Amino acid sequence: MRISTKGRYALRLMLDLALHNTQTPIRIKEIAARQEISDKYLEQIISVLNKAGYVRSVRGPQGGYLLTRPAEEYTVGMILRLTEGSLAPVECLDEETGGCEKSADCVTLLVYEKMNKAVNDVIDNITLADLVDWTLQSAGDYSI
Repeated sequence: MRISTKGRYALRLMLDLALHNTQTPIRIKEIAARQEISDKYLEQIISVLNKAGYVRSVRGPQGGYLLTRPAEEYTVGMILRLTEGSLAPVECLDEETGGCEKSADCVTLLVYEKMNKAVNDVIDNITLADLVDWTLQSAGDYSI
């Protein structure tokens, strides 16, 4: 499993919104500048997040984007699955493809199941709020 730039940038975008959450909309250009990511690429990603209800758009001269929920309610897994799709290490574990006809006799499937469980245990138990806390701790006396 390899996380694409779309998934990595979506996570950074959501973290930026959480870090700079002052209840006023944040423009994509501001996020793009802080994260050093193309604003055109972020517009594509924010569209996916908006359609899923993770962020909301505010139109107008003071417009931008806001998180729709508190940072504690978003997990890394939610964000990555939305932008990446399945995170299963092999296709036979992907619920959408329906498995594999050899799974009953496949000893290596046990390895892939353990890998999948370990990854999911990590990403489903780290919230956006955790990432905010870790960012603030690593920055010392950072203030918003």
